Amino acid sequence: MVFSFIGVSLLTLAVAIPMAEMCSMYPVAGGQYSWVAALAPPKVARGLSYVTGWFMLIGLLAMGATNNSIASNFVLGMANLVFPEFEIQRWHTVLVAWLVAFLSTAVNLWGSHFLHKISKGILIWNVSSFVIVTATILAMNDHKQPAPFVFQDFQNGTGFGTGMAAIIGVLQACFGMCCYDAPSHMTEEMKSASKEAPKAIILAVVLGAITGFAFLVTLCFCIGDIEATANTSTGVPVIQIIYDSTGSKAATCVLSSLISVIVIVAGNNILAEGSRAVYAFARDNGLPFSKFFSKVDSKTHVPVNAVLLTLVVQLALDAIEFGTTTGFQTVIAISTEGFYLSYAMALISRLAGYYTGHVVKLDGPYSFSVPVSIAFNIIGLLFLLFAAITFNFPSEYPVGHESMNYTSAAIGVVALISIVTWITTGRKHFSGPGAVSFLSGENTATRNVGRAAEHVDEKKT
Repeated sequence: MVFSFIGVSLLTLAVAIPMAEMCSMYPVAGGQYSWVAALAPPKVARGLSYVTGWFMLIGLLAMGATNNSIASNFVLGMANLVFPEFEIQRWHTVLVAWLVAFLSTAVNLWGSHFLHKISKGILIWNVSSFVIVTATILAMNDHKQPAPFVFQDFQNGTGFGTGMAAIIGVLQACFGMCCYDAPSHMTEEMKSASKEAPKAIILAVVLGAITGFAFLVTLCFCIGDIEATANTSTGVPVIQIIYDSTGSKAATCVLSSLISVIVIVAGNNILAEGSRAVYAFARDNGLPFSKFFSKVDSKTHVPVNAVLLTLVVQLALDAIEFGTTTGFQTVIAISTEGFYLSYAMALISRLAGYYTGHVVKLDGPYSFSVPVSIAFNIIGLLFLLFAAITFNFPSEYPVGHESMNYTSAAIGVVALISIVTWITTGRKHFSGPGAVSFLSGENTATRNVGRAAEHVDEKKT
């Protein structure tokens, strides 16, 4: 797991660099699907953009539901630690996840002008919490594992062979290194977006890699019995490791609360990102009832209907856990799969453009030479395709209905919906990115896209 995290982090950076280039050139809320429209060969650009938009949205919406559930697990896990007689039920998890979703929605609707400050504040909180938690458990743990256990031992409890188990371990790291496209969906509410958003994309990956690796190594050194930790009654192995290290329920709750705040605020950020992506896709007539979901409140400048749609979908996805844990595991899987497929479509479009002669020069404030840029595109694309395929593998053997991975079926349904809606309505009504004139380098006055167009005009002057 330790070395797979390093590999995934480096390969993720190879994906983030081309995406930062695209964001620097095309800072619009549509993100990936807008870049596909600009970079793909003209004959297929609109269709590929439409499909990319659907994969991007399902990734964002499913990741929001997943994050809500993680926050719920931490809250309930601390409750179980303090009150061992309290037995966590699935419906508890769903209700607390819903509470997190409603809290995020309230902030997005009535505190949108604080989003930028919240993002800055949580960055400081994140780094501070990382230092406090790691330093505390390292200092208080008196039964640390030896270095060979952390860096050499290979624990395989999957039932598969070593090679397959290693691949499954890589996929766990992939989930942790995701969502770094978030700044691209907030560009129309940022100043100097073509400069700041790409920096934020790269910073998200670099900071996540450094803190994630250090925290992972710390947990591996401090873990006790692996089976007991995995099957802890708290439902959260991290809480169990902290408790085993400190021996104090109070200290464990304090340290776990620091992490919980990060996860809860992340839910707020993911909902903001998802609602802006919904708004952008609706603005371009990519959704049913697009006119309704693309409305922006004249006073708060918030896409209220898009925020509420994002909330409803998150609630529905979280509600799956009422009936089955296996079904919700699929939601977790498609959250990462949706992101990775949308990232891959953007990189494929860039490479396809070069292959067909439709070369679009990315000369934004953040850019590399063409050979370097293309090299990163190829490396990043190979990684994304590998991950997207292996996300569909089951995690245990023998495979039964409880351990079966239904990700391929879920992604197939999303792909089918996008294709059917494209054939029936999308090809007639989907306009492509609202900033298509900007993406083509034309006069932005022909298609005004609000603040995105204003950013372009500022750049030209």
